[in-house]
Amino acid sequence: MMENKTEYITKSVQEPLLKSEDIPDIDLYMDQVIQLFEQKFGSTKRHEEDKILTKTMINNYAKGKLFFPIKNKKYSKNHLILISLIYQLKGILSINDIKDTLSALNKEVTETNRSLESFYESYLAVQTKNAEHFKEEAALIDIEAAEEMQPKDKELEPILKIASMIHMSQMYKKAAETLIDELKLEADQKG
Repeated sequence: MMENKTEYITKSVQEPLLKSEDIPDIDLYMDQVIQLFEQKFGSTKRHEEDKILTKTMINNYAKGKLFFPIKNKKYSKNHLILISLIYQLKGILSINDIKDTLSALNKEVTETNRSLESFYESYLAVQTKNAEHFKEEAALIDIEAAEEMQPKDKELEPILKIASMIHMSQMYKKAAETLIDELKLEADQKG
């Protein structure tokens, strides 16, 4: 039973990938962007009423300068790559941390007119490897929780697993925030 539960958990947290080939080479209007993200990530919603992406979200990202300005109310492939990254980052990071993280990418696009596709392909490759590592870690948490539990507390094992996973996510979050602070410090020293 435990092995099936771990398998269920690892399958449920794997998000579909918005691959480069899924992103049209033509510029899209906001409604088309929202539709693309709903189609690709709709299955990841925890609750049916949850929204993947809304006009308000996109407008807030633009106002917060999380991506470079759009042209003629259309979003380029580079915009969609950045919005995809924002979508992935927003569950953990603050808007300011996302802005600091993506500022170098935005600068690269605006100053050199560079495509972000090769960077995004690298990101997707790392994301795929991370999903495999997660499966291994989730199985280890199962084993470690079972080993550490007193027989009288076995019914509390799911709570121990939840607390352990949250602890791991907090450590990863703190490590990411440390890297963001270093990135920002480097950018401040350069500019």
